[in-house]
Amino acid sequence: MTALIYIGAALAEISGCFAFWAWLRMAKSPLWLGPGVVSLILFAWLLTRVDSDAAGRAYAAYGGIYICASLAWLWTVEGVRPDRWDVGGAALCLIGTCIILLGPRTA
Repeated sequence: MTALIYIGAALAEISGCFAFWAWLRMAKSPLWLGPGVVSLILFAWLLTRVDSDAAGRAYAAYGGIYICASLAWLWTVEGVRPDRWDVGGAALCLIGTCIILLGPRTA
């Protein structure tokens, strides 16, 4: 379930941030900001649903998922195919995410 929450949070965050990008960098209508803000609120709410004792750990693990989702956005929405450096960097981040999420914890 955590993976699905992280994926949903990443899509919400990227969509919200892209709305601001579109308005400021692509000269889109300010009306893009309304859905963007709603999307960013959804992102923040979703991250609170992650099963973690510490917010910082949940956010740190989310970072790897966000990076991979950003590259997927780059490819599917912006039409720019990630190169081998993008893919390699994302793979390293996912390894870090797995270490953070799955590492043994002592009480």
